[in-house]
Amino acid sequence: MSIKLAALLAGLLFGLGLIVSGMADPAKVLAFLDLAGRWDPSLAFVMGGAIVVGVPAFAWARRRKQSLLGQPMQLPAGGRVDRRLVLGSLLFGMGWGMAGICPGPALVLLGEGVDKALVFVLAMLAGMALFRWRERLTQRPG
Repeated sequence: MSIKLAALLAGLLFGLGLIVSGMADPAKVLAFLDLAGRWDPSLAFVMGGAIVVGVPAFAWARRRKQSLLGQPMQLPAGGRVDRRLVLGSLLFGMGWGMAGICPGPALVLLGEGVDKALVFVLAMLAGMALFRWRERLTQRPG
């Protein structure tokens, strides 16, 4: 199987999982985040299920040098917690809490033709472009 086909199938499976679990529904996500109101704990079970599947999968992957498709294994390396990470996490969390959408579900909703997702994705792309522009400015010598 080609890498691009495997990536497409993984993305489709991920998107389908988001739809079936309700993680792509902003109202459900906002209800999960509303601890002081009408809290919906169901997404905690979705996240718990993902952890149950993910922990052994990452443990298995750490012992391998190549992926199942023969590519070098590339796992995230732990890094230090710095100001940039904390500020970025806060911005991400605020956006998620205000919109009820994060990047993966936003793409799923965009595929479903949801107007709110288009605004979110455009804002996300603008934020990414602003970050790249700022990084290039700070990386310039002298």
